[in-house]
Amino acid sequence: MIQNREKIIVRTSLIGIAANIALAAFKALVGFLTHSIAVTLDAVNNLTDALSSVVTIIGTKLALRPADREHPFGHGRSEYISALVIAVIIMYAGLTALIESVRKIIEPSVPEYSLSSLIIISVAVIVKIVLGLYVKAAGKKVNSDSLVASGKDALMDSIISASTLVAAVIFVVFNFSAEAYLGILISLAIIKSGYDSLRETLSKILGERTDARTAKAIKKTIASVDSEICGAFDLVLNDYGPDRHIGSVHIEVPDTWTADKIDRVTRKIASTVYEKHNVVMAAVGIYSVNTRKNSAAQIRERVFQIVHDHKEILQMHGFFVDEEEKIMRFDIIVSFSAPDMKGMYEHVVNDVREVFPDYDIQVQFDFDITD
Repeated sequence: MIQNREKIIVRTSLIGIAANIALAAFKALVGFLTHSIAVTLDAVNNLTDALSSVVTIIGTKLALRPADREHPFGHGRSEYISALVIAVIIMYAGLTALIESVRKIIEPSVPEYSLSSLIIISVAVIVKIVLGLYVKAAGKKVNSDSLVASGKDALMDSIISASTLVAAVIFVVFNFSAEAYLGILISLAIIKSGYDSLRETLSKILGERTDARTAKAIKKTIASVDSEICGAFDLVLNDYGPDRHIGSVHIEVPDTWTADKIDRVTRKIASTVYEKHNVVMAAVGIYSVNTRKNSAAQIRERVFQIVHDHKEILQMHGFFVDEEEKIMRFDIIVSFSAPDMKGMYEHVVNDVREVFPDYDIQVQFDFDITD
């Protein structure tokens, strides 16, 4: 599966390199013959696209290096770094184009279009649309941010190429050159594209919230392993590259389970989640649930009401009470919207202690990590 993903990324990138070099050569020729700054900048943009594809291939190759002592989780994040480099390349190309366009406004030159040059630009628009759709689709298929970014960039290039064609038609019909001003718009569009890619990539490197559908699907899978599992909580997925996640979770199980059953069930959870979701579960923690016929259910309901009287508390789970030892323990998830998260946690704990002064209240502070 990994090798097939690599082949798709490399093949798609090579096609992109060949197409962009060809387009750059034709556009550079047209730009030189017609003295068109917009077409010349478009040719430069195609060269940066080709360079981006080269970086994509390098990043993919580096990401496939096996885990070692210094990097026990592998090198999958190399793809994010390559996407970061591509974003910087795009922004640099846009900035260079902006400077050159401003310079052309100060020192203008009159373009000289021919029928052949207009045909070449028209063909370039069609090629870029097809290439952009192809690369973007391939990127989504193999979950490659670099390919998706390249595909989006190619589709934007088609708009840019179309705008140069419009400018050429305007000049031919009205004898008005909008080349330099169009160059500014093109450069700003390129800079924005690079900035958007940079922001998305940095967000992934910093660590993003797990997709809600993915989190719910994994929790559903965990709950299906054994009918006595009361719920799955505290799911954490650490991203070590596209389709490379290592996670941990807590499950609520009856307090009557033996160590042997816990061992068997947690091992089955790990294997099932990996088979269905390609996620390695590094740890499966246990919350004990009261099963004896005593007042534990009533105590839990009362504590639940106290906790959820505070709107900043999103969830309470892992509740267990030992009435003989007078120990009560549970976890609460505090919303990021709370002005003082730690203060809210302490406030909730104190409220529970006021109602149950005889108990040792042990409350774990949890963050709103996944849905």
